[in-house]
Order: sequence, then structure tokens, then C-alpha cells
Amino acid sequence: MSEAELVLRSTRVITPEGTRAAAVVVAAGKITAVLPYDASVESAARVEDLGDDVLLPGLVDTHVHVNDPGRTEWEGFWTATRAAAAGGITTLVDMPLNSLPPTTTVDNLRVKQRVAADKAHIDVGFWGGALPDNVKDLRPLHEAGVFGFKAFLSPSGVDEFPHLDQDRLAQSLAEIASFGGLLIVHAEDPHHLAAAPQHGGPKYADFLASRPRDAEDTAIAQLIAQAKRLDARVHVLHLSSSDAVPLIAAAKAEGVRVTAETCPHYLTLTAEEVPDGASEFKCCPPIRESANQDLLWQALADGTIDCVVTDHSPSTADLKTDDFATAWGGISGLQLSLAAVWTEARRRGHGLEDVVRWMSSRTAELVGLDRHKGAVEVGRDADFAVLAPDETFTVDPAALQHRNRVTAYAGKTLYGVVKSTWLRGERVVVNGEFTEPRGRLLTRTH
Repeated sequence: MSEAELVLRSTRVITPEGTRAAAVVVAAGKITAVLPYDASVESAARVEDLGDDVLLPGLVDTHVHVNDPGRTEWEGFWTATRAAAAGGITTLVDMPLNSLPPTTTVDNLRVKQRVAADKAHIDVGFWGGALPDNVKDLRPLHEAGVFGFKAFLSPSGVDEFPHLDQDRLAQSLAEIASFGGLLIVHAEDPHHLAAAPQHGGPKYADFLASRPRDAEDTAIAQLIAQAKRLDARVHVLHLSSSDAVPLIAAAKAEGVRVTAETCPHYLTLTAEEVPDGASEFKCCPPIRESANQDLLWQALADGTIDCVVTDHSPSTADLKTDDFATAWGGISGLQLSLAAVWTEARRRGHGLEDVVRWMSSRTAELVGLDRHKGAVEVGRDADFAVLAPDETFTVDPAALQHRNRVTAYAGKTLYGVVKSTWLRGERVVVNGEFTEPRGRLLTRTH
């Protein structure tokens, strides 16, 4: 115990073995022991007693669009990582598009890393991108440490990141499988989207009809077929269609290497509550009906859906027009994701241990960071969120750290107040006050 630098005591520490009263010992940024609550510690160690506030592992959000550089008026590393830290997130993995340049070559990755290096309040990793013309760049990006590759099967919304047709998908996936990489996929079929009614205008019902479930279902079925044929590892991004759940479950049962995520907005917001013209609720695929939401929760509970991530995809407020056809599609959720999911999870009878599994342990596992992140366990990084789970707050956009304070959660009362966030044993935010950036840039290690 002589090496102990910090001891955090709480009557409720969420560990892989369950929730218990414990004293978590930290040295050199790592967890060195998880002891009984009243264990004696060396006098040199700083002891903080958190009382009944819950100590949980910092969240790992593997789906974030930071947009920096190039579209920094939309978001940037400084603001995005502050918002994440305020919400109990200690690690994020940045998506390869909406920044300029996109992360589709090693040179472009280096640009992104240089921009992020001194602005990150939490740890940051990077996805690469798979485009129709960059198969030759995939292995070098993998060797440079990206955590996998993002692809679209329908138009992405930005010209510099074109989507893959089925032939290009097969080529990229074969190359990625050859070095044991991971392909993560925005799965909507362009033909089904083109055939859907496209009315435009302010009515949410019209927008919902323009992004039908069968577009997701077909694209996911095609992706599963390719993964099975190539014995490749694939991940379905931001699943919104509950009709695709049986496809994913059957593929997993067959041994296909497929995982899936969903997002807080699909789990907590419903199509029935979206006002016409309220494009702060617009995302692709869309927020669907409450009956669909119930089935997503069921799939999360039974493990068919593996994890929950934000898909934080902000823009400037002027791009959120009242025409759903032309408004930017994306929801800013970094700061509110833990509280939003916890609020609905507790209502449905789930515990914080479930939320930690969905938003920290499994996301860390998805990107191979589970030796360092995602659990309060000896040997892992001392990354923590301290949560008052029974306290509530009402979402005030002015209190958000995102660069553009547009939110679909405005005015909602949520459970779960993040009291402080810790990165490698150092407090990075407490009661809304931030330290200077101390995040590190992460690369894939295996």
C-alpha cells in the first residue's frame, strides 16, 4: 500500500463483480487495489469519501463526430471533450467524417491528431474511413492505430465521404478482414431510401416515412451476408429499426462476427413526441415509434444489441431549419447521454450496472480498450464518474458545453447528476469546473 496516491471511498462502487462498498486505490494513474470500504490506507495517500454517490467507470463513447478541423464552427475537440467530461465520459473515439480532411489516409489522421493533441480534456481515439477509392489506405491506417473503419451504404450527407455500393463494400471488407480489422457501418439501403416518399417540409411523419425501417433491415441483411462469406468482423451503427433485431440475433447464433449499437435518442425519445418543424430531433436513421423503442430495450436487455453510444453529430443552429428534408441530421448528446439512458433504464427496471455494461464495458471491448478502460478493476486506468443517481436536473441548453447548444432534450427532467469525472486518478471536472486538458491520444493496441 506504500505506493498509494489516492483512495476513493464510496458505499456504492460498480465493479465487474457487482455493486459494493469499497475503497479504490490509485497509483500512477492506475487502479492498484479495490479494498473493503473501511480498509486502512497509508497516511501518504489522499483519501476522498464520496459517501453514497456512486463510483462507476468512466464511460467510453465510441461514436462521436468532433468535426475538427474543417468544420470547427460545428464542434471541436475542446468543446466536445468538455461536454463529454461533464457527462461522465472519459474516452471517446472520433468518427472519420464531418471534419476536413476526413480520416481516410494516414496523412489525414496525423492532421487530426495534431489538432486534438492539446485540446482533449479526455482520452481520444480515432476511426478510419472506408471509401470507394481508398482500399489501399486501409492497412496503413490500421497500422497507424485507428480502431477500425467507418463506411456508409447510402449517401453520408457530405460530398467528401461517399458511400460504398455492394461491390465496393465487398472489396473493403475483404481487405479489412485480411488484417483482422473491424468495419463499422451506417446501414441504410439507398434503393429503399430512393423508393420512399420524399415530401420534405416540417411534418415529422413525412420525414419518418422517408427513412423506412426496411432500408435499415435490407442493408443489415446484406452486411451480415458479406461478413459471413468473408468471415469478417462488422458492427452495425446506431440501430433504430427493431425489425432488424431478429436478423442480428440469428447471425450471432450462427457465429457471424457481428455486433450492434443503439443510441440514447432511440431509447428515450419517440416519434410521437416530435413536434413538426423541430429538426433538433432529426437524425438518420430516424427516431421511431414507442412500440419500436420497447423492442430496442428488449434487445438491449437480452444482449442482441451490445452497447449504447451517442452518435453525437452536431451542427450550427442555422442548419437545423424547420424543413426536415434539408435540415442537418444529427443529435448532440455527449453531456446528457448517461443521464438520459439512466432515466429511462431505471423506469424500465434496469440498474446502473446495466448502464455501465452498455456504455462503458462493452464499448471498451468493442474497440479493444478493455485492458485499460471500462471497469473499476485492478490494472485498469483510474477513469471514473461520480454519480448522484437519485438527483434530478432539468436540461437547460445554456448549461451545455457543446459548441452549439442545440438539444432534443431541452426542458426534460433527467435523473443522474455527474458530480465529478476523473481521468487516470486526476479530477478533470467537478461541479461544472474544468481543469486544463489532460487527455491523451489513443491508438489501437491489438
